[in-house]
Amino acid sequence: MNKTRKKQSHVAVWMLLPIAIWSWPASTVAADYPDRPLRLVVSFPPGGSADFQARIIGTRLTEQLGQQLIIDNRPGGSGIVALELVAKSAPNGYTLLLGGMSHLTMTPSNFSNVPFDSLRDFSPISMTSRVTLALAAGPSLPASSVKELIALAKASPGKLSYGSTGIGGVAHFAGEMLKSAAGIELIHVPYKGAGPQLLDVMSGNVSVGFTSLTATIPHMRAGRLKVLVVTSKQRSSAAPDVPTVSEVGMPEIEICSSWFGILAPAHTPKTIISRLNSEIVRVIQMPDTQTRFVAQGLDPATSTVEEFAALIKSDLARWGKIIKQSGIRAE
Repeated sequence: MNKTRKKQSHVAVWMLLPIAIWSWPASTVAADYPDRPLRLVVSFPPGGSADFQARIIGTRLTEQLGQQLIIDNRPGGSGIVALELVAKSAPNGYTLLLGGMSHLTMTPSNFSNVPFDSLRDFSPISMTSRVTLALAAGPSLPASSVKELIALAKASPGKLSYGSTGIGGVAHFAGEMLKSAAGIELIHVPYKGAGPQLLDVMSGNVSVGFTSLTATIPHMRAGRLKVLVVTSKQRSSAAPDVPTVSEVGMPEIEICSSWFGILAPAHTPKTIISRLNSEIVRVIQMPDTQTRFVAQGLDPATSTVEEFAALIKSDLARWGKIIKQSGIRAE
């Protein structure tokens, strides 16, 4: 009997050994974290609201963590390029994602065979902001309001175009909803992000463009763009003269406001996730950060890990239903 128990004890030890070996380095890494530079992957190119906040957050986190946080812009594929990269990265807290609502909750419903699962493959850390969209036109377009744009489009059917920050994203959806609500034709021209899109709007290569108010404001203030409408419920303090979609008779487009947040690969140690959540919340709540965000049309926002996870889950279901019912799909 004693020999049997001894044998069983040895078997139990050998069965548990791989688990102990696997978890030991994870706990060690968490205790020493961070001991080398971190990478924040941004699924948009430079020049937009995602890049703007990533660089502010990156500078502050570098100071707080004592290690450089490197911004890595990876636009393309409606967020698929960046999200797949992070989903397949080591879950050690050294590769993070600044993701937006459109890529995390709309892309999965717009494309088949997406190489990531927004719920299974990521560990949410915290929200960073909420952002409204703006419909902008170049100075040469003979329309300075939504009413004038609609009249111009009806007078020249099939001649006007609108740019978006990617196929199947929230800006694309807003443009299609504008077409439907106004009964007009606009040719969709997708871009990898706000920067290249707005350059073509300013030059007149595309007639108008939906993108974040953050990316639009500097050009509006410099007279390089006219902002016709914003998708928020209230007018933005950063652009108080611009009407909302409800004010121009298109309240259905209000749903196209968006959010951003930071995530890590799934199975990142909880101690690291908790540490990053505390540091990111601290950054977003700094008065300087708040002032800079608001001045650029961003609403600072933070959350617990659980709140952010619940938001992603609910918006996945919400947008999945909206996209299915609307018939609007990625081209």
